[in-house]
Amino acid sequence: MSFDTRLLTGVGVFGAVMEAGNFVRAADVLGLTPSGVSRAVARLEQRVGVRLFDRNPREVTLTEEGTRFHAKIMPLLAGLEEAASEAAGSAAFVGGRLRVSIDPWFARMVLVPRIGEFLARYPALTLDLTTSNYREEMMSGADVAVRFGPPDESSLIARKLLDVPVLTCAAPGYLARHGVPATPHDLMHHDCILFRDPQTGRPFTWEFQGDNGAIEIKAAGRLVMDDPSAAVAACLAGQGIFQSFAIGLDEWLENGALTTILTEWSGEQFPLYAYHPSRHMPPAKVRAFLDFVQRISARSVGH
Repeated sequence: MSFDTRLLTGVGVFGAVMEAGNFVRAADVLGLTPSGVSRAVARLEQRVGVRLFDRNPREVTLTEEGTRFHAKIMPLLAGLEEAASEAAGSAAFVGGRLRVSIDPWFARMVLVPRIGEFLARYPALTLDLTTSNYREEMMSGADVAVRFGPPDESSLIARKLLDVPVLTCAAPGYLARHGVPATPHDLMHHDCILFRDPQTGRPFTWEFQGDNGAIEIKAAGRLVMDDPSAAVAACLAGQGIFQSFAIGLDEWLENGALTTILTEWSGEQFPLYAYHPSRHMPPAKVRAFLDFVQRISARSVGH
C-alpha cells in the first residue's frame, strides 16, 4: 500500500472516535462537525477496504476488523506522540493517558493499593486500567500489559517482573472437617478449588516441588473458577483447598483465616511479566510504569 497522507488524517480521526465513544464527542475534540468526522471515517474505511465501526445514533462499536486495526495502529500513534515529544525536547516528560491491561489479582493486591504513589509522582498522567486474565488481544488499545505465566512467542517485548511463590492453602474449618493432607497425593481425596487456565480453558494441573523434585497432581473438585479473588473467597469460606500466588495472602495467613499446607512441597514459582509493543524505546510513560511496577512487585514478595 503506497503512503497516502489522507490515511494518516483518517487514522487520527479513528483514534479520536475510539477515545470519545461516538462521532459527536469526537467532533467536539477535533473541532470538526459530526458529518466531517463521519466522512473522514468513511474515507478511511474505503481506503483500507473494511468496515471499522458498527454505528447507531448514540454510540459506535468496533467491528472484528476494526478491533484488529485498532490494535495495530495504537502503538503507531503512541510512537508518533513520543516522537513529537522528543522533537520538542521533552522525551523525559511523563504525561497523557496510559492504558494498562493487567491481571486482576495483581491489580487488586499489589498495584491499586500503591497506585496513589505513582499518580502523585506524575500529576500530568491519567491511568486507564483494564483487568483480565486472558492474553488474546491483550494489547488491543493498551500501551502495556501485565500477566502471570511464561511469555508466548510474539513480537512484543516481555520484561520479567518477578517470580511469585505458589502456596497451597485452606481454611481451618475445612481442615477440621476433612483432615490435613500429608502428601500431595492425599489431595485426591479432598475438594480442590480449581482455576481455569485462560490459555487453554482447562483447569491448571497442580504442581509441587520438594527435595526430590517436582510432581504433578490432577486435583479434582466441584468448583472451577477464572477469577482468583472469587477462588480465594471460596477457600476462605471453607469450600476446599486452593493453590494461590503468595502475593496478597499475608493478611489472611497472619490472622489465621487461611492455613498453608504441604509447605515442604511449596517450591513452585510462577513468573510475572510486563509486555509492550516491540519498539527501540517505549514512551516515557510506559518506562515509568514498568519501573514502578517492578519496584512494588519486588516489595510484595519481600525481595
